Amino acid sequence: MKSVRFVAVLLAVLALASPALAAREFTDDAGRKVTLPDRIERVYAAGPPASVLVLALAPDKLIGWTRHFRDDESQWVPKKYAELPELGRLTGRGSTANVEVVLKEKPDVIVDVGSTRETYASLADRVQSQTGIPYVLLDGHLETTPAQLEKLASVLGVPERGKELSAYASRIMGELRDGIAAIPMDKRPTIYYARGPQGLQTGLGGSINVEAIELLGAKNVAGGERGGLTNVGLEQVVLWDPEVIVTNDPNFYRDVWKLPVWNSVSAVRSKRVYLSPHLPFGWFDFPPGANRLIGLIWLSDILYPGTFHHDLKREVARFYKLFYQQEPTAAQVDSLLAEPGVSPR
Repeated sequence: MKSVRFVAVLLAVLALASPALAAREFTDDAGRKVTLPDRIERVYAAGPPASVLVLALAPDKLIGWTRHFRDDESQWVPKKYAELPELGRLTGRGSTANVEVVLKEKPDVIVDVGSTRETYASLADRVQSQTGIPYVLLDGHLETTPAQLEKLASVLGVPERGKELSAYASRIMGELRDGIAAIPMDKRPTIYYARGPQGLQTGLGGSINVEAIELLGAKNVAGGERGGLTNVGLEQVVLWDPEVIVTNDPNFYRDVWKLPVWNSVSAVRSKRVYLSPHLPFGWFDFPPGANRLIGLIWLSDILYPGTFHHDLKREVARFYKLFYQQEPTAAQVDSLLAEPGVSPR
């Protein structure tokens, strides 16, 4: 009888000591204290920015995408990651996943990167309560990208990878800030973000969708008000008369030259309308995640020609290898940069 008790006690002690059952506490950017398992092998990304970050840091832990990769997107990442299943998204516009989907996939942790406002913190608490799965919420602002990388790397158990990518992000952003600081305010262009096929949705001041403009010190013509995305009238864009237009939509870029009213805008008359590259993720937006780092390099050369002298092809190859786990071929890079609207006319 004593031997049976001894074995039972021994097994209990071993179970408590087992790394698989060990736990650690992490305070996320919403101030929530989240208890994490010691080892994390399966990660559910609640939205696209989180997907990008997990792909960069620990791709083998990512269990799926918010939506399937399209054919033109899949060639930019290793096949085994491009073919991960579509699981839907828990947060943001067009949320398609639900608690049942999450439970079925049995993740060790749920990660969201974006707003940490009370709405999102409450959602994280609710999903965590319903599923019993720890839910980590990180601040997704562009300027916090280096910190995002290190924090999520700590969560996922890959701290050295986090330091490597954080150092890269810090260097890129630091060099750009230093260069722009020397440019007088009256030499910084006004810019309008033309979102969607008509180009009449844009981001107000402080919107996560136009953070690249603000970080690069340019003047967002819609920045007089604070807020998120908004719809505007063409008459308002004409009144703003931006010197540069950046769009995420190939249809808008194709059509803007044909419309007489748009030709009254300085950016159109001077041929300074640019299409943000979008494969496999957008460089300016879509999603507003770490994918925007390469967009900062691209946009800085557009806004301040002759200031930075970036070797854009080399920078693209390096960024894609670091963050998307696959270095693109020279032909791929050429095709990406040769799309109409990407490079100066």
